[in-house]
Amino acid sequence: MTILILGSGGREHTFAWKIVQSPLCQKLFVAPGNSGTAEIAINIDLKVTDFRAIRKLVLERNIDMVVVGPEDPLVEGIHDFFLNDKELKHVAVIGPQKAASQLEGSKEFAKEFLFRHNIPTATYQSFDATSLDAGYQFLETLNPPYVLKADGLAGGKGVLILNDLNEAKAELKSMLVDAKFGTASTKVVIEEFLDGIELSCFVLTDGKNYQLLPTAKDYKRIGDGDTGLNTGGMGAVSPVPFATESFLKKIEERVVKPTVSGLQKDGLDYKGFIFIGLIKVGDDPKVIEYNVRMGDPETEVVLPRLKNDLVEILQAIANQTLDKIEIEIDERAATTVMLVSGGYPESYEKGKEITGLENLTDVLPFHAGAMLIDHKVVTSGGRVMAITAFGNTYQEAIKKSYQNIEKLHFDKIYYRKDIGFDL
Repeated sequence: MTILILGSGGREHTFAWKIVQSPLCQKLFVAPGNSGTAEIAINIDLKVTDFRAIRKLVLERNIDMVVVGPEDPLVEGIHDFFLNDKELKHVAVIGPQKAASQLEGSKEFAKEFLFRHNIPTATYQSFDATSLDAGYQFLETLNPPYVLKADGLAGGKGVLILNDLNEAKAELKSMLVDAKFGTASTKVVIEEFLDGIELSCFVLTDGKNYQLLPTAKDYKRIGDGDTGLNTGGMGAVSPVPFATESFLKKIEERVVKPTVSGLQKDGLDYKGFIFIGLIKVGDDPKVIEYNVRMGDPETEVVLPRLKNDLVEILQAIANQTLDKIEIEIDERAATTVMLVSGGYPESYEKGKEITGLENLTDVLPFHAGAMLIDHKVVTSGGRVMAITAFGNTYQEAIKKSYQNIEKLHFDKIYYRKDIGFDL
């Protein structure tokens, strides 16, 4: 098969690394890709939401399958675009259709879905600029902290958790009236704060059947001890030590099964990955959010633990034969630590040379915001590289990640030094 991966992050490099191991993959393209994918695939410089350019590439290169990494093309309807084109409809697209992608594209849509199918989640209400006063009144009925979520896609930065009522009211106004997150916050979901520890559950579905991938836990805040601003993710561990057999059973029965059957009941066509952001409250799982693709940096710890041929699994998703696949998982723990540009998630400089890659041992460096310029790997984004390691325990794996990070350098390099601290 000739396969195209859309995206340019650590998630997409991990997908590429796993896909090229398959004897079923004859040729691999990544668009736009990064310095990591350039070593193992052919990078094509195009935007993931430029459907016309993607169409041209797919037809010119006889591409059989498109694996969609990020959420934007899915929410904008790339799967539907392929299905509605007689020259493209035979191409397998891994990722849900537009209507189902609203699970990530709209927080309100997701909450309505959760309540409709009796899936445990926080109570909520949603507001727009015309109902600002009602939003203020709803905030007054809640106990702090207050959770405000921009309804639309805001690059992982549209969720605010605030302790002060007046500050929460001011932020609500800023989101709805002053468009703090642009069109993403024309509607805002306010929900009760759930106190617990978070984890992520990953589900493969072909629209009828489902299979579970390993759980993972990522670390969103920029600073040690989960302090400071939210980021796209600073590191991850898999499996999650507190996710016991009985707790995983609860997740499957109360969350996964009703999610997959809910998609069918609602007529939402879904072939791809469901990322379920969960929180363990007491001994019960509750859903914080859905994503309609794999997480980043969770992919960098989940896919390396998958022993199966990934292309075989993706084919089974496309053909609706996922029930014939038996998922095999590496028992070892995997951890990853994200190296970021100094200043991220606020303003940062690009174009800094990354040195020491040739000195890494016994780890998997997954490139993210990095590109090749004049045969040098340089920084091109906020999250630059994820250093993944295996160990018999997550402590052993994390130690290996950190030991290797010491061999790497770029100007103003930053990373959290406490991934796994809360486990």
